[in-house]
Amino acid sequence: MRGMISNKPILAADPRPRGVPAHVGVIMDGNGRWAASRGLPRIEGHRRGLEALRGAVRAAIDFGLDYLTVYSFSMENWSRPLEEVADLMGLLKRFIRNDLHDLHDANVKVKVIGRRDDLQPDIRGLLVEAEELTRANTGLNLIVAFNYGARQEIAAAARTLAEDVAAGRIKPSDIDEAFFAQRLDTAGVPDPDLIIRTSGEKRLSNFLMWQAAYSEFVFLPMHWPDFDRKAFAAALAEFGSRERRFGGVTAADENGKART
Repeated sequence: MRGMISNKPILAADPRPRGVPAHVGVIMDGNGRWAASRGLPRIEGHRRGLEALRGAVRAAIDFGLDYLTVYSFSMENWSRPLEEVADLMGLLKRFIRNDLHDLHDANVKVKVIGRRDDLQPDIRGLLVEAEELTRANTGLNLIVAFNYGARQEIAAAARTLAEDVAAGRIKPSDIDEAFFAQRLDTAGVPDPDLIIRTSGEKRLSNFLMWQAAYSEFVFLPMHWPDFDRKAFAAALAEFGSRERRFGGVTAADENGKART
C-alpha cells in the first residue's frame, strides 16, 4: 500500500505530550481477540493489526520519537496453528514488499532483531532487504522484533561471552553490564523509555527483558487493531506525567517527601 508514511509535521489539533520519550517499545497484543469479538477469522484481526502498525509508525514520526520497537512475532508464536503462522508470514511478506519503499522515502531506518538461522530463506532475504535499503536513513529507527525472545537473546549473549573467555579473547573481569549489553541484539540502541502493551494484559511476554529494567509501562485495555493516534498520544502523555528516578531520589525526595 503506497502512501503509508507521511513526513507532515504533527497536526496542531493533536495533543503534544510533555516529555516525549526517545524510545518506545510496543507489544501489539489482541489481534485474535479483536477478530473473535466481531465474529471474524483471526487473519482479519492480523490484517487490521497491520493497519494499526502503519498508523503507529506515522504517529511515531510525527511525535518525534527516535526509536520504535514493535514485537511482531515471538519465538513462542511458532506453536500457533500452522494455518495462522502461514497467514502471519504472508502478511510479513506483503508488508515488506508493499510498504518498504514508503518507509525508505520517509527516511525510516529498519532494524530486525531476533533469530534468523531457522527462518525460511525467502523470509531471511526480505529482512536483509529491508535493512540494507534503509541502512543510511537518519529518521525514525523502526526496530522489528521477529522470531524474537528475550530469554533466548540473553542466553545467546552469555554463550558468546563464555566462548570468548574460553578462547582467551577476554577475561571474566572484563564483563560488566555495558559489556554484556553489547552482545545483545539491541547493541547500540538506547533502552526503551516506555513500553506500551495493548489488550489489557500486564506482562512482558519475553520482550526486551534486559533492556526494560527501568522502562515505564502503559497497559491499554484496547486490542491492538483499535490502537490509533489518539491512544498513542495518550500513552505518551501518561509517560510525560511520570517522574523517573532510576532507583535514585528527586529534589522533592531530598526535601523530605521521600517515597519508597
